[in-house]
Amino acid sequence: MPDLRKLPLEAQLTALLDGEVSPEQRHELEQRLADDENARRLHERLRHGADFGRRRLDDILKEPVPLALVRSIKSTQPPKTPIAQRATRPQVKLAPSGPQALAAALILFAVGCGIGYFVGISPDADEVATTTAAAPANTNDWLGDVTAYQRLLIRQPRHLVEVPASQAEEISSWLTTAIGVPFRVPDLSAESWTFQGARVILGDSRPVGQLVYSNADGDVISICFRKDALPPEADDFKETIKDEIGLVTWHNAGTSYVLAGPSAEAALGQLAMKIATAI
Repeated sequence: MPDLRKLPLEAQLTALLDGEVSPEQRHELEQRLADDENARRLHERLRHGADFGRRRLDDILKEPVPLALVRSIKSTQPPKTPIAQRATRPQVKLAPSGPQALAAALILFAVGCGIGYFVGISPDADEVATTTAAAPANTNDWLGDVTAYQRLLIRQPRHLVEVPASQAEEISSWLTTAIGVPFRVPDLSAESWTFQGARVILGDSRPVGQLVYSNADGDVISICFRKDALPPEADDFKETIKDEIGLVTWHNAGTSYVLAGPSAEAALGQLAMKIATAI
């Protein structure tokens, strides 16, 4: 390992932030930070750059996978004919000398430190990080609640509803009063979905009506609806996916709707369109 003291200060501080220094080296660098204001300023910029990069990576990992991509992966068929193996090439073993390996390691280390340094000292880095932290929360938090209830349903198939489908009149009067939205129970028997009943759940601390259906394979879908205040030009029939749950959202006449079901169900979007005309 190269002598850390022979590397640029940016590289030394980056190694300190990454925890790649010995206790003696850590003590020396911390002593320098205590005595050198310029070193403290550079260390702070590098730390901001590293924190900003981690936040951006966390945000990217939290983004939902496109529903179309998941369905495409699940519907892809394996090749029918074996793939011919490529002709093997003679293997050439590269055995760099000690000085060559040391030089290559130093180059890669310097490149990594340079990237972290320039991200840290970028004039927009602090502004972007502050803007990201101060961004308003998603107003559609109720979709997260709908997803959680849907996961609960598929894990307790013997307790899907509060009021069974046989009590249709009670369901109609109960949900209309509780949610404040008139509705009809869609008949989805032509699509092999049987109405099981209804329940009232909470979405973003507001009452949401939930109509529950199942099929012969044991799959469960639910139609959730509540009052909204969305503008008429809001996007309709937007499909998203949250792990194993697929969601199709739309709104009409002051009411928001969500169809929740298996993410692998390719006809979820078409089913939502039929429900929109029937409910």
